[in-house]
Amino acid sequence: MNFSHSNNRPVGIDLFAGAGGLSLGFEQAGFDIVAAVEIDPIHCATHEYNFPGSKTICASVVDVTGEEIRALAELGNRDIEVVFGGAPCQGFSLMGKRALDDPRNKLVFHYVRIVRELNPKYCVFENVKGLTLGAHRKFLDELIAALHDAGYDVLMPYKVLNAAEFGVPQDRRRLFLVGTRRGEVPPHYPEPTGRVTVREAIADLPNADLFDELKVQDSVAVDWVTHASYARRLRGLEADADDFSYPREFDSDILTASMRTVHTELSKNRFTETKCGDTEPISRFRKLDPEGICNTLRAGTDSARGAFTSPRPIHPVFPRVITVREAARLHSYPDWFRFHITKWHGFRQIGNSVPPLLARAVGREILQAMGIVATKPSQSFVLRDSKILGLDMSAAARRFGVKHTVIAQRLRKNNSILAAAEEGQLQLLTEPKEYAEEQS
Repeated sequence: MNFSHSNNRPVGIDLFAGAGGLSLGFEQAGFDIVAAVEIDPIHCATHEYNFPGSKTICASVVDVTGEEIRALAELGNRDIEVVFGGAPCQGFSLMGKRALDDPRNKLVFHYVRIVRELNPKYCVFENVKGLTLGAHRKFLDELIAALHDAGYDVLMPYKVLNAAEFGVPQDRRRLFLVGTRRGEVPPHYPEPTGRVTVREAIADLPNADLFDELKVQDSVAVDWVTHASYARRLRGLEADADDFSYPREFDSDILTASMRTVHTELSKNRFTETKCGDTEPISRFRKLDPEGICNTLRAGTDSARGAFTSPRPIHPVFPRVITVREAARLHSYPDWFRFHITKWHGFRQIGNSVPPLLARAVGREILQAMGIVATKPSQSFVLRDSKILGLDMSAAARRFGVKHTVIAQRLRKNNSILAAAEEGQLQLLTEPKEYAEEQS
C-alpha cells in the first residue's frame, strides 16, 4: 500500500534509515514516510516489516538519485516536506583541505546531493555530538556551508539534544541540524518535555528467563499487567494524544524481541552482587538504576574496530543483561515494533537508531513551522510476514535483489569471543566451558 496519495499528510523521506527510529518518530509527529533508503538488507527487511506503507529502497545513497527515489515512491511532482537522516560516522576524516571532498566522507556529501535533488521544504541531519568538538568543527562548518549552497539555511545555533529530556529513559545526546529551504518558515529546536525512569519503562515486562521457549525463539504468549503510563502507551494499552502514527494491529499479550542470554552461575552471582548504578568490574556492564535512566545503548562493532559487541546493561532486578525488548522500551520503541530475531542484530538495530520520541519532537517543530495541524490516520496497518525478521544476510540480500557482500559479514571465527563478551566472561577465554551459550 502506498499511502502518499490517499490523504493530505505531509511526506518525509528517510536516508540511512536503519530499522526506522527516525522514520517512526516523524510518522508519530504526523508525516507519511513514503520512502526509506538503507544499504543493509537485514535492516531493510526490518524496516519493510514495520512500515508497510513505505517504499524500502535497499541501496547506498551513493547509488541512488532524487529522481529514482521519487519514482520508486510514486511521488510524481508533489512537494516533499522533509528529508532526514544520519550518515553512519566512519570517524569523519579531516585530512586535506576540504573534509567533504574526502572519499571517506562521501556519505555526507551524497546526503547533501540528494537533498538538493529532492528539494524538500526542510532537511534534518543528525549525528554524534562529537562533530561539534575540536577539529571536527571544520567538517561541520563545511556541511552547513554545503547545505547553504544547496538552498538551505541551517537553524543556528545547532543543538545537541539529549533524548532523556524528551521522555526517553536513556542518556543519549545527538547533534541535530535542521535546514530550511529559502522562502519557508524556519522551525525551532524542540524544548525538553520531561523525563521517564528505567522502572517506568521496563518493570512490567515478564522475566524472559522464566520461559524455555525464549532460548530458541524471540517471542512467547504471556499475559501480564502494566501500570506505568509510559509503558502502557508503548504497549498500546493507553492512548498517546501526541502520537499521530498509523495504528498497527498486534497482540499485546505476546512478548516479542526477548530471546534469552544464558549466563553462567559465576556471572549471575557477580551481577547480583553489583549495586544498581554501578559497573560490574569483570564484564564492565553497568547495572541499571530503576529510579534513574539508562546509559547510552550502543551497537556492537566489528573486529576491525577493536571490539566484538557493545556492553549491554544488567537488569536492575534480574541477574542477566537486558533483552532486546527491554532495550527497545529504554529507546522509546512501542511494543508492536519488531526487530531481527537474533540478539546481535536486534541490539545493533536499536543502538544505531534515533529514539522515536526524540525524532518525534524534532518532527513536530517542523510541522508547526509549516502551520500544519497533525491528524490521526483513519486506517491502520496489519504487520505481516514476520518470517522476514529472521532472514540471514544472504536471504535478505536475495529478497531485495542485492549482493549479500554489500555489508561485511561478521567473522565466524570470532563467535566464541562474541559470545564470551555478551555473556560477561571475557576473562575466561581459556576455559570455554565457562562461557558456552547459544550464539545468535
